[in-house]
Amino acid sequence: MGRAMPVLPATDETIARAAAALAAGQIVAFPTETVYGLGANARDSSAVAKVFAAKERPRFNPLIVHVPDIATAETLAVLGTEARALASAFWPGPLTIVAPKRPESGISDLVTAGLDTIAVRVPGHPVAQSLLQTSGLPIAAPSANRSGRISPTEAAHVEAELGDIPALILDGGPCARGLESTVVSVAGTRPVLLRLGAVPRKEIEAVLGRPIALAEEDAPVASPGQLERHYAPQTPLRLDAATVEPGEALLAFGPDAPECEGPAINLSATGDLAEAATKLFAALRTLDESGARGIAAMPVPDEGLGEAINDRLRRAAKAG
Repeated sequence: MGRAMPVLPATDETIARAAAALAAGQIVAFPTETVYGLGANARDSSAVAKVFAAKERPRFNPLIVHVPDIATAETLAVLGTEARALASAFWPGPLTIVAPKRPESGISDLVTAGLDTIAVRVPGHPVAQSLLQTSGLPIAAPSANRSGRISPTEAAHVEAELGDIPALILDGGPCARGLESTVVSVAGTRPVLLRLGAVPRKEIEAVLGRPIALAEEDAPVASPGQLERHYAPQTPLRLDAATVEPGEALLAFGPDAPECEGPAINLSATGDLAEAATKLFAALRTLDESGARGIAAMPVPDEGLGEAINDRLRRAAKAG
């Protein structure tokens, strides 16, 4: 019989407990402004292996290393002019930068999937910041769910996904952004957008002063979120739905939702993409657990944050 799952309100005392658990090679779940992360000491390969085991995650999918500030990021990664410009504009916040890894960083090869690049982020959530500063560790943390499943935006989602696998779950309330970080690679000759996310592409381009290309679909996996089937509910997901078939649940967007006899959630009745992004994963999880035979997802405009929402929905709808 498993031990009681310690979902604990994030306080100075529980954050100190979580930091001690990380130092001891255990894994803990904690909130960021995007989704909840499942963290391990990024320099402890055995601890990082526990994250992969908990998530049932393919070993070739790299992890993001969370650090408290730009100065710490520069001890792990080589950040050039454009990378520093992006970091200054968006850190702390929901941007991950993939850059050449410093050989002396001490980061586990499991974290980087054996690549010579590293994905780093400075989160803005006060609990994540406090945990990073209290522990003094770089924390490798993917989303705190089974690999390919819906990302968790509340502590209860983590408990439902992972049970008593983490040493503890720090409850910092619902995530403010609810969509994973945008991932930009600066490892090559030109920046490349590896994953659409909570920072819209146009804001990245405004800082860079030029357009940024999306990674090719068949490019090698260089960052989290690039697997083709990802963020997937168990219930089949039908995209661009204009009507709801019998037995389906509805994932609606905007004021003109079709009639639905079954469960229905509107990501934003006013058509607000930021609101929709915040609600996306929790809505998918609720509809997935509703008993519906399928989920009909209405179209979402493919602009701004809608690009990232559609990316998540497309990956979730991929056949296994």
